[in-house]
Amino acid sequence: MNENPKICVPVGAETLEELRAKTKCAADVADIVELRVDYLRDIEIEKLASFIDSVSTQTLLTYRPKEQGGKSGANLEKRIEFWTKAKNFSATFFDFELDLATILKDGGELDWRRVIVSHHDFEKTPDDLEKIYEAMTQTPARILKIATQANDATDCIKHFQLLERAKREGRELIPIAMGEAGKFTRIVFPALGSFLTYAALDDESGTAPGQITAKDLREVYRIDEINMNTKFYGIVGHPVSHSVSPDMHEAAFRHFGINAFYFKYDYKEIGRFVNGFLRSKDFLRLYGASVTAPHKQTVMKHLDWIDETAKEIGAVNTIVVENDLLFGYNTDAVGFITPLKTSYGGLKNARCALIGAGGAARAAVWALQNEGADVTLFARDTVKAKANFDLDCKPLDGANFGGFDIVVNTTPLGTKGKLENETPAVAEQLEGAGLVYDLVYNPFTTAFQREAQSIYIPTIGGLAMLVAQAMEQFKLWTGLDVPKEVMNNAAVAKVSSKR
Repeated sequence: MNENPKICVPVGAETLEELRAKTKCAADVADIVELRVDYLRDIEIEKLASFIDSVSTQTLLTYRPKEQGGKSGANLEKRIEFWTKAKNFSATFFDFELDLATILKDGGELDWRRVIVSHHDFEKTPDDLEKIYEAMTQTPARILKIATQANDATDCIKHFQLLERAKREGRELIPIAMGEAGKFTRIVFPALGSFLTYAALDDESGTAPGQITAKDLREVYRIDEINMNTKFYGIVGHPVSHSVSPDMHEAAFRHFGINAFYFKYDYKEIGRFVNGFLRSKDFLRLYGASVTAPHKQTVMKHLDWIDETAKEIGAVNTIVVENDLLFGYNTDAVGFITPLKTSYGGLKNARCALIGAGGAARAAVWALQNEGADVTLFARDTVKAKANFDLDCKPLDGANFGGFDIVVNTTPLGTKGKLENETPAVAEQLEGAGLVYDLVYNPFTTAFQREAQSIYIPTIGGLAMLVAQAMEQFKLWTGLDVPKEVMNNAAVAKVSSKR
């Protein structure tokens, strides 16, 4: 295990002067700076050699062809010509693609202890990953690097298994699962013995999909603190890139000084996630998971025990792993009702209009009925709504919400992005309602809320529910009551940073 994970920051520029400036910035946050020579418009060997001599930080010299993710259009002949001249540069390491290393492997003048032999696949993680690894071992290179696109987190397990094999065989390996689904491996693998991890200098300068900034690796993900005693948690769904849950739970772990981390797991098929990460016996095993769309219902068949509330709702959003058993809960219901009861009070016999008949409505309906409220569902497709909910269902088009004590939006209308300016109802439709509750949390104030506020109807935003359900999840996993402001402040900071 690497006690001090090496963070390598790639930098590329069209001119040597630009490269010099970027290298200086990267040296402040990196252990190794990768100099991407393939970005240079013109390569002047003597000037390049002199520049590398002047860099005090460890350097990795790379001249990548386009088919391996580089900017250069250089063919194999030009690459051989370049490395013939550059092989004696003072760079700490050289990166040779597998095809090049295979050709040069009998070159006696090369110091292969400084060579990283690499292979990239930007489309998929191939099934024959081990064959690629074995081909690499036939070169004299001391360090092997395999970077492939992870289309879901199962691909990450292949890289983990390869890293375990490399350790058994005494090989230095850099396994990289590129893309959103593999993002967490960039954080975890150094603790398992990966020779280094690649990180971006800033949000705009990443050289591969899924790269995290070096600053975030150290300050947000605390990469230097991960060890064999670390417990992992995470959120599973598809997609999950938008999730604020990691920020809230990470803040709670830091508040209590718990050696645990919370990551995003992008999975299309929930069964593979359960078997790969929840029932696993290895280091990557999770001790708890948040479940989001589209898996809240389908995950239930994979669990050993389900709480009665979750059964009645028909959805699980929280999994606790204990003694190799998987326990399912639903904290969406308490998350939904807590801020509503705080703002409104007793809900018995309250007339509630619920807009939307999708997955988000399930917990809301159960929670309202459990409090004795009278619920009416409004949906665009009343036939589908009636098939999924045993409620009075009315068409949303032209609906009038006057006379309802509470009007709840469970649809994504108003969410930041393409839907941001949309609302399920306008002021004229809300006239006479008592309270508006929007489950959308980004932006903080939605178009729906603004319509209500324009006629002086009080509103509740979705951030309150988001924080309340996360607090319940954290308590299920740790037994601890995290102060509301800890998670709320983290969520606000994250959502604000996206605005």
